[in-house]
Amino acid sequence: MQPITCIDDLQQLHRRRVPKMFYEYAAAGSWSESTLRRNREAFGELFLRQRVAVDISERTLSTSLLGRNWRMPVGLAPTGLAGMQCADGEILAARAAEAFGVPFVLSTMSICSIEDVAASTTSPFWFQLYIMRDRDFIGRLIERARRARCSALVLTVDLQILGQRHDDVRNGMTVPPRLTLKNLMNLATKPRWCLGMLSTRRRSFGNVVGHATGVEDLRSLSAWSAEQLDPTLNWEDVAWVKELWDGPLILKGIMDPLDAQRARDCGVDALIVSNHGGRQLDGAPASLDVLPDIAAAVGSDIAVWFDGGIRSGQDVFKAIALGAQHTFIGKAFLNGLGAMGEAGVTRCLEIIERELDLTMAFCGHTDINAVDSSVLRQPSGAICDHPE
Repeated sequence: MQPITCIDDLQQLHRRRVPKMFYEYAAAGSWSESTLRRNREAFGELFLRQRVAVDISERTLSTSLLGRNWRMPVGLAPTGLAGMQCADGEILAARAAEAFGVPFVLSTMSICSIEDVAASTTSPFWFQLYIMRDRDFIGRLIERARRARCSALVLTVDLQILGQRHDDVRNGMTVPPRLTLKNLMNLATKPRWCLGMLSTRRRSFGNVVGHATGVEDLRSLSAWSAEQLDPTLNWEDVAWVKELWDGPLILKGIMDPLDAQRARDCGVDALIVSNHGGRQLDGAPASLDVLPDIAAAVGSDIAVWFDGGIRSGQDVFKAIALGAQHTFIGKAFLNGLGAMGEAGVTRCLEIIERELDLTMAFCGHTDINAVDSSVLRQPSGAICDHPE
């Protein structure tokens, strides 16, 4: 195997080792994928200012959020079906994040349950919540997160309806995969993945099956899922969740300054600028496009974090420069997970940390917390802000 030098190397392995429907579930966007592509293009439109003759011998990437110090301003975003990229995927990703010293956020639609992850880790992790029509189930889910020692709740607010995801339709994506001739032929080329799945009991949605009313198997899960997304979700529901949850509350899916201000006024602890990885509204701007306006709209009143298109440490650096205090990766760590399991997630984090450290040094900075937009240039050559 060739040396793993960047996230794209992990992605190539991921594509080879994981069944097509699950790889494309992680990799694809909605509709024409214009927003998915824009998430990457936006980073390429910002240039870095290289500085020289600066003492960069002592550098730190350490950051603090929610009362805890972290190794770098990067966390693992909540991603559905991570346990279908690799057997017991959420457990392996949580272990890698814990050992590395970065946050891990478990998705409501994970394969491994909240209890599975809690039993396999020693440090508190975060839990991501969708609001569904069955409010009793949501209340029980929040209580389960509390009992599992989850230290923060991430409420996703941009999935009231499901985006138009063409690859999932073409692939007939199901959990576990339907054993059609097409799928069987593809599975036959993935012996490593198949052996892993045969070795685990975790092959369904662990937070839902056996917990939601009337959902006892995959057949009933399918019917339940089709009717549970709640288009009535509104700011009163955010307040309701805040009342139920007595810890830090973060809103994920903010893409407009007005919504950011509403989030601030609701008293949540942080917001995550995110377009759901380009998987919901196609034709929306990149998360990076709207980050500066959102950061300016709320100032220091609320923490502003970022998710969307990060594939390198340089991307993290640019997001920090534009106003994010912390960032999250989804597709990138899934590439590592699908490629090499827990070791692949660790390798993903090592790559991003190394790239972030080198980028910060070349730009003449020694503390990631002191980075601002003065480290950037527009394609025109103009300095973004804060010129000397």
